[in-house]
Amino acid sequence: MNIRNHIPNALTCCNLAVGFYACALALNGNYAGTMVAILLAAAFDFVDGLAARLLKACSATGKDLDSLADIVSFGVAPGMILFDFIDRMQHAVLWPHPLLGKMFLAGAFAVPVFSALRLAKFNNDTRQSTSFIGLPVPAHAVLWVSLVNTASPSFAETGFCAGLSFNRFSIYEAGVPLQFVLVFTVLLALATSLLLISGIPMFSMKMSSLKWKGNESRYLMAFLSVVFVLYFGVPGLTLTIICYILLSIFNK
Repeated sequence: MNIRNHIPNALTCCNLAVGFYACALALNGNYAGTMVAILLAAAFDFVDGLAARLLKACSATGKDLDSLADIVSFGVAPGMILFDFIDRMQHAVLWPHPLLGKMFLAGAFAVPVFSALRLAKFNNDTRQSTSFIGLPVPAHAVLWVSLVNTASPSFAETGFCAGLSFNRFSIYEAGVPLQFVLVFTVLLALATSLLLISGIPMFSMKMSSLKWKGNESRYLMAFLSVVFVLYFGVPGLTLTIICYILLSIFNK
């Protein structure tokens, strides 16, 4: 028994375990903890692939296990935190009929459903060995957990949002109706979920060499992500994913 061949799968299992914990935290309304858990799962997801390539331990089992872990960590977990966020908002609105507010919860279901479709397509598409077609599920998960945390007043009070104030209190102060925020959130969830299965080419952060030529977008993305997170805090994660999408669209 060669233990080396099982190291990548062990790391993938860590991704799955942390993703499950993120789901448990989301159920309890712990947005900050859910975000940290999903970011840790993303780190395991990156490292397991790197370990598989370095150890030459790639296998069909590992590929399937990776997708199963990803659907939990980057599909179900962000869907659950978005569900809780929408549910809390719709309860703060006086609807003419109780079912009217519940309809907005459908937006949260798009995240796990389209994430599963994205992963199924990825496993059967030979064109995505060095790059992606459609938004990767880890990036989509980070986008939503950072957005929800940024919009959460309890998280904004911890100071992680740096100089920006995107919490719901600032929305109230601006006079924006909560119904509008709900509609926007649901439409945005549907739009970003459609990006998962779109035909838009997205570059991968995997590098075959450390040379600048051919890796310009990757180095620029790494630099911008560090600047955004250090300067803006959690909203910087949202800006990072937005920049990644824009760079992929306009990357030549």
